[in-house]
Amino acid sequence: MSDNARLLDHLSRLYLEAYPHAGLELTRSADSLIHGGSHSLRLFSPAPFRITQSRGATVTDGDGREILDFWQGHYTNILGHNPPVVTEALIHGLENGYGLQSGLVDSLQIDFAELLQRQIGAERIRFTTSGALANQYAIMLARAFTGRSLILKIGGGWQGAQALTFKGVSFRDGYDHPETEGLSQDMMDRVLVARYNDTENLEEIFRQHGDQIACFILEPWMGMGGFMPATAEYLHAARDLTLQYGAALILDEIISGFRFRAGGVHTLYGIEPELSTYAKIVGGGMPLAVVAGREEIMRLCGPESGRRVKFDGGTFSAHPASLLAGYTTVKHLAANEDEIYPRLGRMGEKMRRGVEEAFDRGGVSVICTGYGNEVVPDSSVAMVHFPIDEQLQIISPEQVWDPTVCDVERREQVLKLALLLGRVHVMHGLGAITTEHTDEHLQWLFEACEAAAAHIRS
Repeated sequence: MSDNARLLDHLSRLYLEAYPHAGLELTRSADSLIHGGSHSLRLFSPAPFRITQSRGATVTDGDGREILDFWQGHYTNILGHNPPVVTEALIHGLENGYGLQSGLVDSLQIDFAELLQRQIGAERIRFTTSGALANQYAIMLARAFTGRSLILKIGGGWQGAQALTFKGVSFRDGYDHPETEGLSQDMMDRVLVARYNDTENLEEIFRQHGDQIACFILEPWMGMGGFMPATAEYLHAARDLTLQYGAALILDEIISGFRFRAGGVHTLYGIEPELSTYAKIVGGGMPLAVVAGREEIMRLCGPESGRRVKFDGGTFSAHPASLLAGYTTVKHLAANEDEIYPRLGRMGEKMRRGVEEAFDRGGVSVICTGYGNEVVPDSSVAMVHFPIDEQLQIISPEQVWDPTVCDVERREQVLKLALLLGRVHVMHGLGAITTEHTDEHLQWLFEACEAAAAHIRS
């Protein structure tokens, strides 16, 4: 048995003793749910804890235990869990006959679209329900506009659970492979995969396929791929090459949008894409996403083009409660931008440094990614890695997910259980700071990291 396997076995026993309700609920779910739930990322071995309440920086589980949370709704809750500024708006709306689905249009949708236009600089806005759908529709619009079929994306980039980019997400001796069965080989052959922050690689792909590429979709700040910002050189090269070859540039700001400023990260780079997508923070904790972009592309889903692109919306598109939560959140962030984001950046820096120092005190070598760069200095996110070579500098998703470079199992499984023994919940090694995290919460995290280091060292 490997060191990690022995450690996981030991930590699993300690975890089930500390979280008895989790084991009971996993057993109860066996006859009704697949693996205990409906989102694979939230389900972990030996059993996910079940929450009864979430407020601010913490959640409460079925055993009545308060747990410090850095996952924060898939990095959605920049104001913390259930912030009063949003919940009070929802309560007021529901008490006054607004909030549940009506199947009709209202003026708040216009108000919100106008607010987003001011904050992200887009010519036109259309709402949908998830980041995955937003990216799917953006790619469809780009394909229709260019008349081409090839999609270029980043290896290690996650554009949501939608078929058009279900390739090159997880690392298995490289990124050039489909992620699921059930899709045609022809569909996967139309997806090209580029290396993040590798300008020469990007130039070579465009030299070979540029006249067939409909769009290049990428995150200006990688999420699942390692919480790393694009270099200014790379993002400007992406803009120049897409313009040169007539492809659409789609910036996936599902995570980065409103995380580092009250708008899109692309404005900090001085980049104007054809299309950009937003979700998570922009929904204020409710299911809402945005496709934003140039009018001549966006109108392909409108009646003047004969609705060439069937971005018509589903039952819950622009849901009233989602609009209200999102509008309230974005309005609050915009009004308090100068106060909120510098503080989040300072707390993020303190978190990353403190975690590295805590593990160092415990005799375990780790590296945090999530540090800002000269373009995006105020970063409030972090991911912890266990490098095989202690001198490693992490600059690409390949390094983050290659088990010969970083101990992925230790980050994804061992660390999660070890920190939960200290009542700290993380995802992919750590997570995101909110306005509700305090210095006391960071100290709680650092102490849990030292305790986790002791488990790992043993």
